Amino acid sequence: MSIKPDVVLDLKGLHCPMHIMKTKNALDLMKAGQIIEVISNDKNSKTDISGLCRRLGLELISTKEENGIFRFTIKK
Repeated sequence: MSIKPDVVLDLKGLHCPMHIMKTKNALDLMKAGQIIEVISNDKNSKTDISGLCRRLGLELISTKEENGIFRFTIKK
């Protein structure tokens, strides 16, 4: 079963700290319980996004990598 995100944030081409800032800004606009999918091609995004989720107390539902593209599913 795939989870349908409420928000999809395509951050390909952006690098730290921009992918973190834009993800945080999008999360700030979301309601509790909503799902965001973040798409990035920055190899550091895997540790950055998981760290952001830990700091903000968010659930990182899944992390997928395919051909250098990372997809993170986060529940606020």
